[in-house]
Amino acid sequence: MMNGITPLETLTSAMSADISSEVSTFLLLLLLLLLFTWSRTHRSPIPGPSFLAGLGPLLTYSRFILTGIGTACNYYNNKYGSIVRVWINGEETLILSRSSAVYHVLKSAHYIARFGSKTGLECVGMEGRGIIFNSDVQLWRKVRTYFSKALTGPGLQRTVGICLSSTAKHLERLQDMTDPSGHVDALNLLRAIVVDISNRLFLRVPLNEKDLLMKIHNYFETWQTVLIKPDIFFKIGWLYNKHKRAAQELQDVMESLLETKRKIINESEKLDDDLDFATELIFAQNHGELSADNVRQCVLEMVIAAPDTLSISLFFMLLLLKQNPDVELKIVEEMNTVRENSDGKIDYESLRVLESFINESLRFHPVVDFTMRKALENDNIEGTKIAKGTNIILNIGLMHKTEFFPKPKEFSLTNFDRTVPSRFFQPFGCGPRSCVGKHIAMVMLKAILVALLSRYTVCPRQGCTLNSIRQTNNLSQQPVEDEHSLTMRFIPRTTRPPHSQL
Repeated sequence: MMNGITPLETLTSAMSADISSEVSTFLLLLLLLLLFTWSRTHRSPIPGPSFLAGLGPLLTYSRFILTGIGTACNYYNNKYGSIVRVWINGEETLILSRSSAVYHVLKSAHYIARFGSKTGLECVGMEGRGIIFNSDVQLWRKVRTYFSKALTGPGLQRTVGICLSSTAKHLERLQDMTDPSGHVDALNLLRAIVVDISNRLFLRVPLNEKDLLMKIHNYFETWQTVLIKPDIFFKIGWLYNKHKRAAQELQDVMESLLETKRKIINESEKLDDDLDFATELIFAQNHGELSADNVRQCVLEMVIAAPDTLSISLFFMLLLLKQNPDVELKIVEEMNTVRENSDGKIDYESLRVLESFINESLRFHPVVDFTMRKALENDNIEGTKIAKGTNIILNIGLMHKTEFFPKPKEFSLTNFDRTVPSRFFQPFGCGPRSCVGKHIAMVMLKAILVALLSRYTVCPRQGCTLNSIRQTNNLSQQPVEDEHSLTMRFIPRTTRPPHSQL
């Protein structure tokens, strides 16, 4: 007996340690088996990250939150192929980038709803209202008719003249926006132009342009921040409150502008034969067809659509022109030729080089390069079964760089030398939920570029190119707005036509 411990106690202690080790090993193996079995039950024939007992959905969702929706979609399609299964906020989501699958979804009535955080969409007023993310299909169809009427017909016919006069007006004030080094904040100039155009086309009320643009910018930041956030985010006051406040501020401004519009209508002895968008909506509210909240949201969405999509598209186009001076020269020569052959006026349908440039810019570096949908019925996409309720993201930007075009990875007007079938080129989508403003957007892009390029050539700061500027790709591709990185010099052309000849 040593130190009071008997041989029997020593043997018992050793046996207990062995048994404990064996039990631990058995439990570990059992746990691994359970995890393996659990993962097997969640295995999908669709390529994508593994379920990993719930770790996979957490990791994929984290990537979407941290890098942005567009960036995450490109990552997963590049890694796993043209159809990928991921999870967003615990919901199975498919990312499609093959043209045939994308076209199937765009054309089908089974995918006219969108998905996103309900609380997040309520924050920005889009849950069951407006047109952009409204998944109340019956109400969405009703409000879409008002948008369609405003964006076609007489509204479309007035667009060119308003675009030209608004662009000319802001260019006349260019000196007020020029800093001591001779540079202009080009992106904010373009935003000011397009918000003025939107107001003159759809609302027609006096407004504080600078204040409205700031509130639109803050609203957009809120929108892309809250779109797919988990419910817990909205319970953390110090995180959520500033976004809620930004959304409410723009809604309050829209309510104030609508009140001004109502007063104008009530004090008018006779209204124009072509009623503007806001007037049509106010009449619909008066007749009980739309709620006041829905009217406010529809006007808000119409006003914000251009400043943070079309204006950024124009900004990217100006950068591309400077990186491709031969293209700019062709566009200017074409404008001059068409003007000379049309008694000094521009026939916009004849501007084929300009149209190819716009299309190639939208293909090569789009502002919005994906669209989000939800399956309303069970479906089958090229052998893949789609369950009702499945989230779908169409990665159209990646589709444009992988199929059909002769130089898909390059910026080249030769990509549009021949007619491109619609299934391979979808900058505005197609089918029942296509962009309702796609025709007016093309007219606005043409008219603004003609007005600007007829008077100026732009010169970004040295080293500022599409590849060098910092960008994010969450809800859309946006340049990071540093203090001076996005400024440009506007250099007058030696000769330019008078405004009446544009």
